[in-house]
Amino acid sequence: MYRILIVEDDEVIAEMVKKHLNSWGYQVDCAVDFSNVLGEFAKRNPQLVLLDLKLPFYNGFHWCEEIRKVSQVPILFLSSAADNMNMVMAMSRGADDFIAKPFDLNVLAAKVQAVLRRSYSFGKAGDILEHGGAILNPGNGSISWQGEQAELTRNELRILQILFENAGRTVSRDAIMIKLWENDSFIDDNTLTVNMTRLRKKLEGIGLSGFIVTKKGMGYMLA
Repeated sequence: MYRILIVEDDEVIAEMVKKHLNSWGYQVDCAVDFSNVLGEFAKRNPQLVLLDLKLPFYNGFHWCEEIRKVSQVPILFLSSAADNMNMVMAMSRGADDFIAKPFDLNVLAAKVQAVLRRSYSFGKAGDILEHGGAILNPGNGSISWQGEQAELTRNELRILQILFENAGRTVSRDAIMIKLWENDSFIDDNTLTVNMTRLRKKLEGIGLSGFIVTKKGMGYMLA
């Protein structure tokens, strides 16, 4: 049974979502200490977080970044402030999706199910990929190079996997976006660019500068 943590300041919405997701068979907890959401996360140890953008003390962007420092658990933002800037900011901080309020509970449950299915069936042990001495391990969500290792978010892992699987060939932006989000939201050039920029910086941090090459008007490939 998957455990879900709801970080939502509106108690009515939180309880409504909790009740509905319980009916789908999920174990759901609601955060109560909004001054220490990271502590709530550590205590509940969820497999998915539903995170409101507007919260007391610190906003959802802050807590998304804090959670990302310790975990790659999927995070879905819930917010009435569903403009493009907030969506891109959420994705750049490691969110997996952004659901606009008001939302249909069945649609929310379907999105939760889709994210959980992708997140926990994506990487299988033994699917090690190698290119130019760099080793991609989907099983533990990491890439290694000459003794250095970087942990990857799910989106970063998906980007690298499709590039590794097509080493020597250019992969179009459309193909990468389909790999990332399938039928979910954020099939958008801006969010792909944000994810790619963050991934390149992470690769540079372990010595893989220039590992992903941009083919202008075509897409990306591994160097």
